[in-house]
Amino acid sequence: MIRETIRSMDMVAIGRVVLTSREHIIRLEPLEKGLMGMLLRYPYEVRNEHEYFDDIQDVPVTKEMLDLARHIVNQKTADFEPEKFEDHYEQALKEIVDAKLSGKTIGPTPRPRADNVVNLMDALRQSIASDTSRKPKKPRKAAAGQKEMLLPIDGKGGSEKKATKSERAPGRRKAG
Repeated sequence: MIRETIRSMDMVAIGRVVLTSREHIIRLEPLEKGLMGMLLRYPYEVRNEHEYFDDIQDVPVTKEMLDLARHIVNQKTADFEPEKFEDHYEQALKEIVDAKLSGKTIGPTPRPRADNVVNLMDALRQSIASDTSRKPKKPRKAAAGQKEMLLPIDGKGGSEKKATKSERAPGRRKAG
């Protein structure tokens, strides 16, 4: 009766339920021949999004970046098949409980070690050592008409003045 009433009124019901020794707020909505429940959070459990997102800088996203992201998402898109997912935690816990019941002593499991782990500091030292043993290269000269590309970095040097024509490096011509 309640299910059909809230369905006809296009409403949901709010109630309380105790799970894991704690009272929760639950939202009940009609679903086919039953009710579907969704646990809700108390206001003190919900943090303000500004605590997390205010410090994130706006980054311009180019059309090419969006196209690439769209391509990746399209390649990875598939129907959701819940049966493909397993609860590894529950499975591991069951194995521990079974082992404990059979009288085995339980200890921490050793972490798997990968053989292809590279120590980045050692790799950097080797790279530096191999670079210093080589003869230093002469810097390449810029090709005729080649100019440097200078782009501003947000938050860096915004207050510096631009070089006037007389302060620019000699020998540089204005592109025409």
